[in-house]
Amino acid sequence: MDTVVETRAKPGKYLTFALGPEEFGLEILKVREIIGYMAITAVPQTPDYVRGVINLRGQVIPVVDLRAKFTMQVEERTSQTCIIVVQTRRGDQQCNTGIVVDRVRDVLDITADQIEDAPQLGTSVGTDVLLGMAKIANSVKILLDIDQVLGSADLAGVCKAAA
Repeated sequence: MDTVVETRAKPGKYLTFALGPEEFGLEILKVREIIGYMAITAVPQTPDYVRGVINLRGQVIPVVDLRAKFTMQVEERTSQTCIIVVQTRRGDQQCNTGIVVDRVRDVLDITADQIEDAPQLGTSVGTDVLLGMAKIANSVKILLDIDQVLGSADLAGVCKAAA
């Protein structure tokens, strides 16, 4: 009899994307659209990982560089660099936020038996941004809780200012 491990990640469709050699996934229901990289207006006194805001069809949307947010080495933009516009929730407020990624990969239908809980990496490493890990063929996709990734108080202020 198979035992089902209870994780925060639920089976379903995930958009996968890459930051360098690492592949991540986020729930497809959080994705509003994927756009090419465009001019970003810097906003003074925001955290380093907040690149600024964009005007997307009349809506001002804050943009976060996930490489900077995850303290990864910042790389040059390529023709595959794009912005994924996601809808997150902060309390009772919904906010559209752009996240800069190196390249979008696939939409995967991830089943319960492919998902494992995020590993415990010690008390100094915060794993609250991880929903779990998806084992696909010979690779592992890191499933992100995008509400937690973008849920900092710093970003809430930028989101309110954009609204």
